[in-house]
Amino acid sequence: MLVYPSAIDLSSCTLQHLAGLLAGHRRRIGSRWRRLTCGWQALHVLAHLRCGDPYARLAAGFRIGIATVYRYIREVVDLLAGLAPTLEQAMHTVRRKAYVILDGTLLPIDRPYYSGKKKHHGMNAQVPADPTGRLIWVSDALPGATHDLTAARTHHIPAILAAGDIKYWADKAYQGAGPNPRPVPRQEPARLEPTSQPGPRQNPQPRRTRHGDFEGLADPAKAPLQHHPHHRHRRPRTRQLIKTENVQC
Repeated sequence: MLVYPSAIDLSSCTLQHLAGLLAGHRRRIGSRWRRLTCGWQALHVLAHLRCGDPYARLAAGFRIGIATVYRYIREVVDLLAGLAPTLEQAMHTVRRKAYVILDGTLLPIDRPYYSGKKKHHGMNAQVPADPTGRLIWVSDALPGATHDLTAARTHHIPAILAAGDIKYWADKAYQGAGPNPRPVPRQEPARLEPTSQPGPRQNPQPRRTRHGDFEGLADPAKAPLQHHPHHRHRRPRTRQLIKTENVQC
């Protein structure tokens, strides 16, 4: 087995914070001895969540069993997921914003929920973001075939936003969600005269952003969920995906 130095693009404060949480958790459950200390377990879990290192590689690098790797990761994910804010708690942050952006994203998995729209398996998650595209909250995951409006109503997002009189931008999938969503402004395609010749494009922007300023604003919030290294080597199962994405929030 060859070993090489590597790095994680996180600060030491993150490692110390997670190690402190693990130390308190071990005291509460009365854990006497572990193969890895709190600091090493925190480093081992961060390598998986941040870099997407698979279980077998972590087991060889930290000289522990694959089953131990799984238990350590599940323990930390459950611990961090318990600290994730609820939607009601996230509303305190939302009320300080001029408006929010509501959009849905499909989190890739290997089974069993297939999305006919995206042509692959995945889970639907609703993502409210601030005007700059910064992630505020992530909903629990639903089957990938769930419509965005149905998913938002399942999590009571439109009702809570309407109760707080909070304005939010949403695409056409959320039509009928309530009185407060602002639809995406659309532009009518330019019509050429019968005698005119088609000239160069007046709008050099990509087609995805030509129908309004909303398109693309929520991408910074969805990018960590869609393209996170955690999905690179081994796509997670459904229950693991729900808690892991709440940890990213």
